[in-house]
Amino acid sequence: MNNKLLGMIGLAKRAGRVQTGEDICSRAVRNRRSRLVIVACDAADNTKKSITDTCKHYNVRCIEAATKAELGNCTGADSRAVVSVNDDNFAKAILDRLN
Repeated sequence: MNNKLLGMIGLAKRAGRVQTGEDICSRAVRNRRSRLVIVACDAADNTKKSITDTCKHYNVRCIEAATKAELGNCTGADSRAVVSVNDDNFAKAILDRLN
């Protein structure tokens, strides 16, 4: 996985612009706070479908990147399947590092 991508997610977390967890991220999307949702590659199929459908409905960009352990590590947790970035600039920076 791209260390610059994970580093940018960690930086956004330290800036208070990231929320983690499926329910919390879904709520952020529904409340139109989320700018980008990152789903772990090894997340459960139901989790992927649920968050992807929510993002499509509310027109929020959703990408699949990293593993649950990598996402958890860069956000200060053991394991995270879903991460919501709630800032336009951080979302753009993360997408730039993805490409």
